[in-house]
Amino acid sequence: MPYPTLTVDPGGRILSCDDRAGVLLGGAGAGTLLVDAAPAWLSDAHSDFLLHRDDGVPAGAWGRLGERTMDALPSRRADGAVTWWLVDGGEPGPVLEQLERERTRSRLLQEISSELLASLNVDRCMEVTAALAAEHLADAAVIVGVGSGRTHPVTWAIADGSVTQSRIAVDVEELPGLSEALLGFPPVPSRWIDPSLTPSWAIPEGFARDAGEIGSVVVVPLPGHGLPAGAVVLMRHSREAAFTESEETFARLFATRAGAALSAARIYAEQTHITSILMRELLPPKLQRVQGIDFSGRYRPSAVNERVGGDFYDVYPADDEDGEAFGVLGDVCGKGLEAAVLTGKIRNTVHALLPFAGDHARVLTLLNSALLTSHHTRFATMVLASAVRRDGQVRLRLTSGGHPPPLIVRADGSVEEARTRGTLIGALPQVTVSTATVVLQPGETCLLYSDGITEAHGGPLGDRMFGEERLRSVLSECAGLPAEAITERVHMVASQWVGDGPHDDMALLAITAPRSSHLTAVDGHTRGRFTP
Repeated sequence: MPYPTLTVDPGGRILSCDDRAGVLLGGAGAGTLLVDAAPAWLSDAHSDFLLHRDDGVPAGAWGRLGERTMDALPSRRADGAVTWWLVDGGEPGPVLEQLERERTRSRLLQEISSELLASLNVDRCMEVTAALAAEHLADAAVIVGVGSGRTHPVTWAIADGSVTQSRIAVDVEELPGLSEALLGFPPVPSRWIDPSLTPSWAIPEGFARDAGEIGSVVVVPLPGHGLPAGAVVLMRHSREAAFTESEETFARLFATRAGAALSAARIYAEQTHITSILMRELLPPKLQRVQGIDFSGRYRPSAVNERVGGDFYDVYPADDEDGEAFGVLGDVCGKGLEAAVLTGKIRNTVHALLPFAGDHARVLTLLNSALLTSHHTRFATMVLASAVRRDGQVRLRLTSGGHPPPLIVRADGSVEEARTRGTLIGALPQVTVSTATVVLQPGETCLLYSDGITEAHGGPLGDRMFGEERLRSVLSECAGLPAEAITERVHMVASQWVGDGPHDDMALLAITAPRSSHLTAVDGHTRGRFTP
């Protein structure tokens, strides 16, 4: 017979079995029960065939016999017995090997995706891409990133794990397929690329001395989000180790994931760069001594994950040494990024109004008009301060536009409130303000603060306001301290008061008449003399 056969009676006992069928059934022969000799799929198929012999159910079954896949086709005899023809369904080895290979590649792609997406740093992402490509796809890999002009970021990696990076001027036309890949065109088959044409800049150090030692090359684009993210160049040593069609397909799948990761990292880097540039204009400035007057500021946004908000302060020196330094502390209605945007506009407007800084009422009136004509519906409160040092004293002019009046810390620890009042800025057509004049003796301080300090809720139960009285008490303990120490102390106490609870933006600006001393020679002796 052309195929292995066995005959089984209706009771499931083998009547006859040729040698080939006996080998497949592990040496079974006549008289053996089919259920004991054959796998379950065959014995079940025999029972089903007898049970449904008149139902028109399609005959036959298939399954594994040893290492082979077999089709079992039944034929009924006149005495009711069934002869089963065992037809070879093909060798499962290559199919199983291919299935396992695809499963391995699938797991590898998942691992690669996880590693690539673990970092949003472009250089790190290129480094990981090159290392993974050299480890799993070829003997060496080169990642050519998106460049400007002829300059491109390039990352080289070889299978032993060494990776190098640099930004160099390259001619992408020197390597066949590279210029097309950087433009996002489909990859050129590796059989079309002559490895001997590989330029020296593309050969990783330690991989080959020259292009003559390279056996095969494939160039694959790295697709990004709308624009190409670069290209990956894969290299192998031996000409016998050419890239197969299946390997090139896998390389394209790898490149798709790597390109998405690189593109995401590049977009994140660009957004971070833009944000940092914009943030520089929104962050509070670092203050120091201006025209002999000590200034210090502190700022705490309402949320831990934010750097800017609705509170702000600025200090501007005078155009000449005898002029007044100009300071401002403000609070925009609301918090977060939207309030910060308006904060930036107000600060820019105040900067543009510096020529009128000597006239506080005019500055606030012009600023009020600017806010009323803008598309914003938010208002702001502000305090303007003009300070000049004369004979060791600091003379202040303070004007409040709907803001809590500044507090004056005297040398004896007493705390006074500057007598200035005014209307909100950006809320009413007319601005009404009053200006207070204050003189600071050496060591005395004027503190401008936002209501985020006094209205901060906290304490033992988290439900009590910090309040102005508590702020005054803290300031009375800071008598004689430098401006930096006072803002640090108030900021620390207020932060401890709110703890981890919700709070508004907090801003502080301290103006201090400094103490100073120098050494002078009196009667031929060097003595210390206090000089205000």
